[in-house]
Amino acid sequence: MELVNLIEDTQGSPKCINEHGLSFYIKTLKHKILFDLGPSDQTLANASALGVDISSVDTVILSHGHYDHSGGILPFVKNDPDARIYMQVKAAEDYYAYDGPDKGYRYIGIDPLIPALQNVYPLNGCCEIDDELEVIVANERPYEIPLTNDRLVRKDNGEYVKDDFAHEHSLVIRSEDISVLICGCAHSGILNIIEAYKERYSSMPDYVIGGFHMMRKSGETEEDLRIAEETAWRLKETGVKFYTCHCTGIPAYETMKKIMGDSIEYIHCGDRLSLP
Repeated sequence: MELVNLIEDTQGSPKCINEHGLSFYIKTLKHKILFDLGPSDQTLANASALGVDISSVDTVILSHGHYDHSGGILPFVKNDPDARIYMQVKAAEDYYAYDGPDKGYRYIGIDPLIPALQNVYPLNGCCEIDDELEVIVANERPYEIPLTNDRLVRKDNGEYVKDDFAHEHSLVIRSEDISVLICGCAHSGILNIIEAYKERYSSMPDYVIGGFHMMRKSGETEEDLRIAEETAWRLKETGVKFYTCHCTGIPAYETMKKIMGDSIEYIHCGDRLSLP
């Protein structure tokens, strides 16, 4: 299995331009997948610069309904209109970030044209796509969710309400005798998502890849880093190999790295993984 990080917040390959967002190209035995498409058409430009042919992608997974994961979808479908796009039905709702009393609420949802695309498959919860791919949701949340969710809301009948992230799902790939769990931002909490995997498969994945939503624009607080530390101890106990990026943020990653050692790595824009 091959994974290429096409868009991420930090620069890896000098061939790429990094942006705040996420997009993975994944090649398995049966599929060529785009997991999220970043905030813009830079995803496509980076793919070209890296020599990644995305014209034969057959599956797109939109992890949740935020612009920094969906901005490249409309430019992508102009060149590949046949790829199936899987998203939770609630990803089409109106999502905002609260930027404080001076700036107010800022729209961070997806382009309203996306849900109307002919090859969009809106889902309500978990879905087995085929014997290699499945999306799972973390409805049960025994562990605390990221504090950095605190400024994220949904507009409902003209009122701003706390986002419950029912629009988020994660991708499970079971191929070549390995199991990989891929998340976009883990707004539901990375520990809760792993618990959902464990409940579904009665085992642990071999790899977990994605963002853990521990980054705060204004700078991580002591409480944020405390949660990162506690999460790291729990993740270390799983015996899983983790590759993180995007909204985890460098301060939280460095905190986790001290605890987890070689069991966690950071993957930058343009980086490649060959699994196993």
